[in-house]
Parts: sequence; C-alpha cells; structure tokens
Amino acid sequence: MQNNVVAQVYPWQQTVWDTLTGRFPKLGHGLLFYGKKGCGKEAFAHYFLVWVLCNNRHEKNAPCGECGSCLWLKSDTHPNYVYISTDEENKKQNAKIRIEKIRDLLPFVQQTVDGWRVIVIEPAEALNIASANALLKTLEEPGERVVIILLADHYLKLPATIRSRLQHFALDRITETQAEHYLTEHLPDLDQTKKQLLMNLSNQMPLQAMQLAETEWLTKRQEFLSDWQKLVAQKNMPITIATKWNKTLSFSDFTQMFEYLLSDLICVKLNQQVKNSDLDLSGLSEQYTLEFLFTVYSDLQQTKQYIEQNVQSNLVLDELFIKLMDV
Repeated sequence: MQNNVVAQVYPWQQTVWDTLTGRFPKLGHGLLFYGKKGCGKEAFAHYFLVWVLCNNRHEKNAPCGECGSCLWLKSDTHPNYVYISTDEENKKQNAKIRIEKIRDLLPFVQQTVDGWRVIVIEPAEALNIASANALLKTLEEPGERVVIILLADHYLKLPATIRSRLQHFALDRITETQAEHYLTEHLPDLDQTKKQLLMNLSNQMPLQAMQLAETEWLTKRQEFLSDWQKLVAQKNMPITIATKWNKTLSFSDFTQMFEYLLSDLICVKLNQQVKNSDLDLSGLSEQYTLEFLFTVYSDLQQTKQYIEQNVQSNLVLDELFIKLMDV
C-alpha cells in the first residue's frame, strides 16, 4: 500500500471491521474490499493488514503499533507483505497489472514462514485476462496463513471466476447522517449549500468531498459557464477562451470541472437531477442534442490519453472550444 495512505477505520466501516476481526482467522484467504472512490477503502485495507501482521493485537481489535511487524510496515520493509499495482511509469488510464507480477507471487505464497503473509492488489480492475488467470491458481492453492486482499472501485469489472473465489465487503455504505456528520466535523466553516454541493459532486462520499473542497476549479465553475454561454451565443473567439482556460487551470483540473458540467447537461436533457445544484444549465442544454453531448464526452476520454502521450493541452482545448461553438 502506498506510504501516503493513513491506516484507519472510518465510522461507516466499523461493522465490516467488527465482522472481519471477529471471524479471523476463519476468514478464507481471498477478500475483496470495494466501494466508490473516496470511501476510504485504501485506509481500511491498510489498517486491516497492519492488524493481521501485528504480533500483539490489542483486545480492542487494534494493532499495537510498536512490535517488530508494525515497525517494519512503517518503514515499508515487511518481509511478509507484498503490494501489487500497475507500474509506476505506467499509471496511465487503463494501465494493466502485468502477469509477471502475479507469477512472482508463487514463491512468496508457497514458502513456510512464521506468522501471516498478506498480499494487496490494487486496483483489482487492472488485472488483465492473463494476470487474472494466474491469480486464480494462487487463490485456489494458497499456502498456510495467507490473506490476499483485492481493492476495487467497480468490482463487477473483475472476471466472475475471480469474484466467485473472494469474500466481498462493501466499504462505501455511508448513511446521509454519517456523511454529514463527518463533513461538519472536518470542515466546520462550510455553509449548508456548499456542503450539499460537495456531497452531490462526490456521490455522497465525504473523503472525496473534502478533496473537492480544496480544488481550484470549484470556485471557477460560474465564470467558465458564462464563457461557454458567450461562446455559443456570439460564435466567435474560441481560441481566446481556450487559451484563457489553459492558463487558468491545469489540464486535469479543467477536465474534472468540464466532465461534471457535461454530465449535468446530459442530466438536464434526460430530466435527471444535476450535481452542480447551484448553477443554471437549462439555457445551455437547449443548444445541444443529447447525441452531441455524448460525443463530446467520449472525445474527452480520448483526449486524456493524448495528453498522456504528450500532446499539448492548449491544442486539445482549442479543438474542444471550436467544437462547442459550432452548433
């Protein structure tokens, strides 16, 4: 698990924690922790693996934080723990976990050592057919005292053969009250309208809401919307507007803001609830057909890949604004 993840159990995960620790060690060796982005599943998984490997677990179902195992984990040198993800240099969209990484687990799983061994695979959706098949063998014939944890945002993207061999635990079952309480506690200065907006944008995931609260684009949505409306009404200066926004926001910030607004325009067309509840999108939505909006959305996903291939963001935005103007 990446070192920047703080190991903890959030209030909405307490029941799952009690179930896991209560059943341990009669758990089965394959666990799937899943939930929407921003539910804190990484922190939960990290806390659980620290607990499993701890030499002096407290009665309160907490790791001691002081034994050799806990200290090894803090310094990222634990011999009984393996973390598998996509390659650092290959963190692009749709990057896959290579089969070699799964094959290399075999000696680790089969060796006889003192204590427990833990493997974490994240994101589990990044397993391709070959690496998933290789993992099946490990899941079917694990060694003694081995726990394999898979982390997923969208567990249905995992092959059914893998899913059927895992115990599933949802870590994003958050009640409105829990979410509200958590946000109020951590962002006490937020007014109710802003809080509601953040909860909308984050799919009711408070950790994601707290990240969004710090984004630069959040306060610039109305300004961008005005520029967009002006572009459509006046049918000129797409490059000027594109240049302005290329300088105002980073490309990832801009695309995050634009995706939210685009999704909301689609929601207006479909008479569904919008997430940017403080903005009026009705006028703009009348300018576009549903088909056009879906095309723009799909083109946007493609452009993210271009940016990863070092295409300049200003060229991408120029093209986007010309497209938005020509309706």
